[in-house]
Amino acid sequence: MEKNKLAIGHLSTCYHSNFILMQDDDLKTQLNIEIDWKMFRTGPEMVAAFKNNELDIGYMGLPPAIIGIEQGVRIKCVAGGHVEGTIMCAKKKYKDDIQLDNDLFKVLSQFKRSAIGVPAKGSIHDVILNFFIEKYNLQDVIEVINYQEPELIALDMKKNILEGGVGTPCLAVFAATLLESRLIIRADNLWDNNPSYGVFFHDDLIKKHPNYVLGFLTLHKKSATLIRQSPDVAAKMIANTVEMATEEYIKQVLRISPKYCIAISNGYVKSTMEFVDALHRLGYIKRNLNIEDIFDFRFIEKIHPENHHYLIN
Repeated sequence: MEKNKLAIGHLSTCYHSNFILMQDDDLKTQLNIEIDWKMFRTGPEMVAAFKNNELDIGYMGLPPAIIGIEQGVRIKCVAGGHVEGTIMCAKKKYKDDIQLDNDLFKVLSQFKRSAIGVPAKGSIHDVILNFFIEKYNLQDVIEVINYQEPELIALDMKKNILEGGVGTPCLAVFAATLLESRLIIRADNLWDNNPSYGVFFHDDLIKKHPNYVLGFLTLHKKSATLIRQSPDVAAKMIANTVEMATEEYIKQVLRISPKYCIAISNGYVKSTMEFVDALHRLGYIKRNLNIEDIFDFRFIEKIHPENHHYLIN
């Protein structure tokens, strides 16, 4: 049975390749199908849409997808996109990880008897923050507040409701435009190779229309390569798509966390499986998953057979 439309979910995260693909009609023309782009506030909301068979493809972090898969949502990660996309920002009075010898316990201990904002429960940022708070036994002295709209974290920092925020590089740049804030934990200093987003496909699309999977990944690779190799050009294109974001704003975001590629590297998989363990230990999922439960490597091996590009020279 032929499809007449592809429903593709994405987040507001401005460094995902969808904002370049949304610029022109390449996807529609080359796949010869209508494209319906749908924006979601959080990964867990996108998982719910997959569960209701409202999406064919989606860009999201691995933890919310893992939670969905464990609950029976029929999706697979077919390509990567970016790693190490979680940072922490705070008011300038706090010391950063460099000043504190890269000791995350010391960084987080500054926030005792304070609140830290983070995106929705089950998001990759939420899982990372709670992992370290539990690791350092800070559950009783740091309040974690979840937000369905990540932009509100910076607004509440300005209102003194929060002392810091954990989220994407976009949060760090946005907060810096609103108040005297700084990056206090860098993207590469939280969790090696953490899979900040991958591209997920509904099982029905994979089984019935593999040509669309291959065609989409070809253009996803082209867009991700542009972001990695020509970030200034990419920033200009993204700024033309994302409302309320300037070209300079996008450039700052891309500089904070520059590891872009569509490959599913060994490090990407290893980090994902470490998340599975953490999700199980923290009570987000009831059973551990296997690699085969989460990934389908058949398509990426054809589209990106060369070595991955997540390493920065």
